[in-house]
Amino acid sequence: MPDNVLAGLIVDWGGVLTGPMRGVVESWAQKDGIDLDTYSASMSGWFGEPVGQEALLNPIHALERGEMALPDFEVMLAAEMSRRSGRTYESDGLLSRMFDNFEHAHDMNALVRRARERGIRTALLSNSWGNDYPRDGWDDMFDVVVISGEVGMRKPESRIYEHTLELLGMTAAQCAFVDDLPHNVAAAVNVGMVGVRHLSYEGTLAELQALFDVDLS
Repeated sequence: MPDNVLAGLIVDWGGVLTGPMRGVVESWAQKDGIDLDTYSASMSGWFGEPVGQEALLNPIHALERGEMALPDFEVMLAAEMSRRSGRTYESDGLLSRMFDNFEHAHDMNALVRRARERGIRTALLSNSWGNDYPRDGWDDMFDVVVISGEVGMRKPESRIYEHTLELLGMTAAQCAFVDDLPHNVAAAVNVGMVGVRHLSYEGTLAELQALFDVDLS
């Protein structure tokens, strides 16, 4: 198969195969009595792409690479939220309860399944926050599954995209990558893939059908 013919589909999990991340966080915050401004301010300093020694100390990056256990991250987050707000946040199960608010995006899951049935090789590429994924049905959906905490790499590092391509046995030019976060899509494009920003099922369906020239509805 020519290198420039799309034949592989790589998708994110949270925000693509689930409902929007914003809704998950808002539902968790309401149920747990979390002040969203405090949470956002606490997390904001840990997002981004620090370099050098700072990168080694970034707790989100360490969590996503599997270098930090979820309970340890929860202790750090609770302490930072407590410091900023002046109220006490308990760390035990703090983010675990957030994961309980993820909702299965049935339409997107079915789209990936149909793509595989039509001969497109499929892969999941997800940054993990130490959570347990609901893997029922994954054998029918994916040829390859790459979870950041299981491989010691994270998006948007180029090496995790390259690792996924190697497992698929495909070149970057043969694959489309779907994610809800712009910087993850941009990183995939930098590696050589076709990037698709997921905003809605209808939009992603239309774009993938055009890219692969196949009916995925």
